Amino acid sequence: MLSETQSSGLTQFESIGSGEKPTRRRFRVIWMLFVCVVINYLDRSNLSIVAPRLTEDLHLTPVMLGTILGAFGWTYALFQVPASRFVDRVNPRVLFAVALALWSLATFFMGFVGTFLALIGLRLAVGAMEAPAYPINNRVVTTWFPERERASAIGLYTSGQFVGLAFLTPLLAWLEARYGWRFIFLGTGAVGLVWAIAWWFLYRDPNHARGINQAELRLIEEGGGIPALSKKLDESRSNTGTVWKDLGFVLSKRKLWGLYLGQFGVISVQWFFLTWFPTYLVHYKHIELAKAGAMASLPFLAAFVGVISSGVLSDWLLRRGLGVTLARKIPVVTGLVLASTIFVANWCDDPRLVIACMTLSFFGTGSACIAWSLVSTVAPERLIGLTGGMFNFISNCAAFIVPMAIGLLVKGNSFSRPLFFISSMGVMGICSFVFLVGKIERIPE
Repeated sequence: MLSETQSSGLTQFESIGSGEKPTRRRFRVIWMLFVCVVINYLDRSNLSIVAPRLTEDLHLTPVMLGTILGAFGWTYALFQVPASRFVDRVNPRVLFAVALALWSLATFFMGFVGTFLALIGLRLAVGAMEAPAYPINNRVVTTWFPERERASAIGLYTSGQFVGLAFLTPLLAWLEARYGWRFIFLGTGAVGLVWAIAWWFLYRDPNHARGINQAELRLIEEGGGIPALSKKLDESRSNTGTVWKDLGFVLSKRKLWGLYLGQFGVISVQWFFLTWFPTYLVHYKHIELAKAGAMASLPFLAAFVGVISSGVLSDWLLRRGLGVTLARKIPVVTGLVLASTIFVANWCDDPRLVIACMTLSFFGTGSACIAWSLVSTVAPERLIGLTGGMFNFISNCAAFIVPMAIGLLVKGNSFSRPLFFISSMGVMGICSFVFLVGKIERIPE
């Protein structure tokens, strides 16, 4: 899909130079990131899929379940800044392979847990090891893609977090019903270990990749990409400031705070779906996942369509001359407006209407997920990793705040207060992108 949407945008770049046609090696890289994200989000959300039965086996209360579901978010957020320093210093080939292998091992061992504390400990480990993942994705796409292709590229790999859940949730629910919840952790952990090895052998930066020619390198660089980013980071390392000075810089810009808080709103809605959504359907709307089948997967499929269409729309608007600020903001803000409609489900009793409300909301959430394209464009060149880490740190505080808040807001058999809370987070995101971010342009140091 990505390659089909780019043909009109590549024309002026393909005419540059000696007439050599650019290769398309960068599209192979984006599919590799797509697989990474599918595995990343399966290991984040597999706990939510097995939560109803796991809750019965381990005798968990709603507050205990909320604590376990939020445990991932504590270390995922806490490790963002230190992990981002590694992202600016370690080649993605090495760092991604190591991180992926470690969080997959922690996921695998969750298949053997028998206590509340052991489950929390392993979820904390998964969160810590997944911390570098999205800053690495951002570095890779900045390295490999020109500006006018970047939103589509980010939309494609980000869609992995939804397409994996959309198509694999029914399969995982069936496997859990047949083989038990422990099998889910063993299977998803093993898949991650295999892909960590594959990433190590397959990924290279543009200047060292096989199958790329000089025309494609020119296309990337002249279009605003940074194919020599690893070399530039190595050369600038002696001139970098202290970590506290760099942190102070990325925390001092109102434009960046608009991105941080806006993404917090996006992630708040997203983490409802990644944690409490199956339990909401089963315990509060009496919809069995195994029986619902494809219907329960519709919200995830809609989010996949949302993020793909949002990236394509954003790049199309940019090519039509709208300007990067409006081209990037329109899909994000519109998506958050749709995501905020989730509270309407409070007045729905028919399972089909409940799923329809969830589907519309998650479609909007997916549309808003291309906010990473703003980070790629706005972040100072030397601090792309740190800016992405801070963006992910602040926004992913929602990963532990939201699951725990929902556990506290649930009242008896009523789930209305949590849905109003999720909706309010979407509204906060809208206000941040509209009023704080301002013009989309790279911040100079």
